[in-house]
Amino acid sequence: MAFRVSGGYATEITIPAEKAFAKPAALTHAAAANLLLAGTTATEMLAVTHAAAGETILLDGASGAVGVSVLQQAAHRGIHVIGTASESRFDEVRRFGGTPIMYGEGLADRARDAAGGEFAAALDAVGTDEAIDVSLELVADRERIVTIAAAGRARAEGLRWIVGSAPDSSGFRDSIRGELVDLAGRGMLEVPVSRTYPLSRALEATRFLAEGHAANPIAFRRRPAPWCLCTIVRACV
Repeated sequence: MAFRVSGGYATEITIPAEKAFAKPAALTHAAAANLLLAGTTATEMLAVTHAAAGETILLDGASGAVGVSVLQQAAHRGIHVIGTASESRFDEVRRFGGTPIMYGEGLADRARDAAGGEFAAALDAVGTDEAIDVSLELVADRERIVTIAAAGRARAEGLRWIVGSAPDSSGFRDSIRGELVDLAGRGMLEVPVSRTYPLSRALEATRFLAEGHAANPIAFRRRPAPWCLCTIVRACV
């Protein structure tokens, strides 16, 4: 398995050796293809907000690919997560250790009730104005609010915005790939996958993502080299 690479819509690619990792036996190929993009994004969100054991944090977009990884990593570190999701996804949030709440009008009050105390940090994986506004209302220290999807609001409000192509983010994410592979190999980091497609249906897969159907990543199946993972396609970084 490899991260980070370009040209994954192909049956074969050439990569630098340092980007390659042995796939843990505990992961399917589809899950392994989706592990590192969402996983490293989630790890960086927790790192830049300095989320620590015993704290309660707000997570907008808790049932998506990045959100599910945040939930699991936070649970391992003893961090309590209040996560927004649609009601149909509440069980998914609970399964990975979070407390689900519905987004929409009255979100800040629902978040306070669920937390039973103050929020130390807020992590936004959806990028809506509601997510940013509620984060600002609940977390006083703007250095502890991070978004991966609302760059304009982040610049305007003095919040943290991270993206994998930025030099600092790129270096950090490269440095923690091995840790995430190890966690997944020990069964401590699950990677849900919405569905898989053969490479010949790449256009259909892209359309499925663009229409917003995928709560979690998708992956491509390919032959004849089952040991060689394609680059993933995801709805949001």
